[in-house]
Amino acid sequence: MSDIVIAAENLSKSYLVAHQSAKREQYAVLRDVIAREARVLARNALDFVRGRQIVQGDQVEEFWALRDVSFEIKRGEIVGIIGRNGAGKSTLLKILSRITDPTAGRVTLRGRVASLLEVGTGFHPELTGRENIYLNGAILGMSKAEIRSRFDDIVRFAEVDRFLDTPVKRYSSGMYVRLAFSIAAHLEPEILIVDEVLAVGDGDFQKKCLGKMEEVASESGRTVLFVSHNMAAINSLTTRGILLEQGRVVSCDCTERVVELYMRSMGQRDGHLGRKWGAGTHTRICEVRVVDFNELPVTYYIPGAPLRVQVTFETDGTRGMSLEVFLADARRNRIGLASTFQFHGTTLPEVKGRYQITLNLSPVWLAAGSYSLDVATSVVNLEWDHCVECATSMDVKFSNPLRRSWNFQQSDGFGSIALTCETPPEFMAV
Repeated sequence: MSDIVIAAENLSKSYLVAHQSAKREQYAVLRDVIAREARVLARNALDFVRGRQIVQGDQVEEFWALRDVSFEIKRGEIVGIIGRNGAGKSTLLKILSRITDPTAGRVTLRGRVASLLEVGTGFHPELTGRENIYLNGAILGMSKAEIRSRFDDIVRFAEVDRFLDTPVKRYSSGMYVRLAFSIAAHLEPEILIVDEVLAVGDGDFQKKCLGKMEEVASESGRTVLFVSHNMAAINSLTTRGILLEQGRVVSCDCTERVVELYMRSMGQRDGHLGRKWGAGTHTRICEVRVVDFNELPVTYYIPGAPLRVQVTFETDGTRGMSLEVFLADARRNRIGLASTFQFHGTTLPEVKGRYQITLNLSPVWLAAGSYSLDVATSVVNLEWDHCVECATSMDVKFSNPLRRSWNFQQSDGFGSIALTCETPPEFMAV
């Protein structure tokens, strides 16, 4: 019997996207409306015959969400699927979950599939939590006896026992996710598919879910597909990764290589100045650079030297605002924090305008590898205002703490920061 439980062969999925014409009629007479609606009806009838999705609009464009995607996944593997927004991750999971059919290609699934693609997947809002457990179990093909035998474990994991007989339409999004994930994980599907939906839960529950997925794969030999923008979770949980870009598979390799490729591509795309980062309610981060002594931009950092980060931002003058800079390693684990208020008691200017600050951070002994900086503004001790992930990046080419010959590297797996002693270590006889 083959160990391959998921086999995708040249999967492609297209949608018809409608656009309204920029030039609109100022006045529409009845005969024009009738003629236009007749054309739309004829076109929709033709699309229906061809099995195409029916859309409304003056102009129709064919958009390929996936194009020639092929891969194989073995029994018991935990595979991470990563990529930028719009890369095709959710479309791929919907095809694997049999929610939608591919336009071309085929996928072979060997085993029962449980999917958690959005909050409350498969829930009936008028039914109680108890009734939805039995409903979801029946959808997965479980008998009533099988569901009953796992019922207590499901409720205990989801922590919704007080609201078990309450209609789920009254649940919060976090309660929805807890119950939906608990059902999917405990009813023993051969293939478990989990999208970014876990981001809705709190930190403790996310940790609990990651542990459960690891347990499901290692102890039960079931297969898990996990989509997340949290690279730390991807690295800790998965052994193999699939990187999607514009609907195509860019890489299918071990997780470390795929994440490194993904982070490198983000740096190449987002490293240029003037990219659109949006804005917060009170502030807008405009530009972030790592600079040298002359405040000229650099793409590298020399371990043991001061780290200078220059941030340009706009503010509406709201009081009590802080600026934070996070240092993240190649796996997107945040390993350092600089905060103007929490560490120095300094808030942003209280006069509306555009400002620039250069943070002269203390020297750190970083391992050789790639790093990125996330920059955020916040209302002190209340909420984030504007956050920009991977605002800029830098490389450390070589690291030799205290001028030792050994090159301390991220890839060695010993960490990213060298923990050196202020004075040479001495041994004393006792």
